[in-house]
Amino acid sequence: MSTEQSQTSFQSLGLSDNILRAVTECGYTTPTPIQQQAIPTVMAGHDLLAAAQTGTGKTAGFTLPLLHKLSQTKNDGKPVIKALILTPTRELAAQVEDNLNTYAKYTGLKSLVIFGGVGINPQINALRRGVDILVATPGRLLDHSRQGTVDLSKIDVLILDEADRMLDMGFIHDIKKVMKLIPEKRQTLLFSATFSSEIKALAQQFMQQPKLVEVARQNAAADTIQQRVYPVDKKRKRELISYLIGSRNWRQVLVFTRTKHGANRLATQLTDDGLPAMAIHGNKSQGARTKALAQFKAGKLRVLVATDIAARGIDIDELPHVINFELPQVAEDYVHRIGRTGRAGSEGEAASLVCVDEHKLLRDIEKLTKNEIPKELIPGFEPDPNIKPEPIQKPRTGRPQNSRRAPRQKRPDTRR
Repeated sequence: MSTEQSQTSFQSLGLSDNILRAVTECGYTTPTPIQQQAIPTVMAGHDLLAAAQTGTGKTAGFTLPLLHKLSQTKNDGKPVIKALILTPTRELAAQVEDNLNTYAKYTGLKSLVIFGGVGINPQINALRRGVDILVATPGRLLDHSRQGTVDLSKIDVLILDEADRMLDMGFIHDIKKVMKLIPEKRQTLLFSATFSSEIKALAQQFMQQPKLVEVARQNAAADTIQQRVYPVDKKRKRELISYLIGSRNWRQVLVFTRTKHGANRLATQLTDDGLPAMAIHGNKSQGARTKALAQFKAGKLRVLVATDIAARGIDIDELPHVINFELPQVAEDYVHRIGRTGRAGSEGEAASLVCVDEHKLLRDIEKLTKNEIPKELIPGFEPDPNIKPEPIQKPRTGRPQNSRRAPRQKRPDTRR
């Protein structure tokens, strides 16, 4: 959230005192554009279709008015689930619930997060004790439904967070199953990075005359992000990334690779170079992913190496450095990747190591963002002009990375 001065304050949005107290304790005074538009709309009871990327403050844009609404009708008896928040990944689910706990500090409202990869019995016990707000990934929610351990019949508000990524990951059928378990009469909020045709179709099917909110230019990187391309031969990328991080004393660096195997290998190599690093991706256990993210947030881990889907939900204020070890094969993913730095008015740096094989990918990114990214040659790492470009290998499993909408044959590991 921004702390810059503006004519709008959180007090002016009509939030209750107990929520404003928690927000103030976080040091926030001025709502971001998505919060200014979304909060009054949600409090007025409208369905909302919002285009907002990670880092715009969208989570508070729906959690604050949700807490306000529920706290107005809070009963003294055992809580029942009145709101359901669906997210595509475990990490994002945990992050949303963490924000809920922070803002609900003085409301008496209880929230719970449920996802796969961990034991189901503690979740069952927590559900029996009663919660007001449930945050869930689709797969584990349906597990509970099949076992009869969750009651969704009293839902007043449904929130689909990062709906575009849920569709990309093949969750449309699960979403439809969930819709059959909750009341038709409800308020529905849908947050997505873009208003794609698939998102519009989803909204038309499940929403009632939604208000539209769109913030920031689509496919545009924040002005606070300093972007730079470092040309280098593919076989020397690992050497260059160690040199950049070490010689420039970069701390808390998020590095993107295309594949899980590549993430593992790079994390090991960086650690061997004296730069403590860990990898997160769908094949890692939930415990390992949570540990790596916690150490990274606390500054104990210098480098976090991630694949695109695993990085969804990484929400770190003032993350200073993002490095594309490999450019994504979908140009839009570049904007999502670097959008994790330069948030809330803070400056960030996005570096991309680009070999001859990736020149076309770079042109696609520059065409999309309408911006030529500055190039910097590092002495001793100049590319060999005699090396010819080779086709970039597609992953052996999962969707082809040059096709954003390719259907999956199997359910991904990150599903729960």
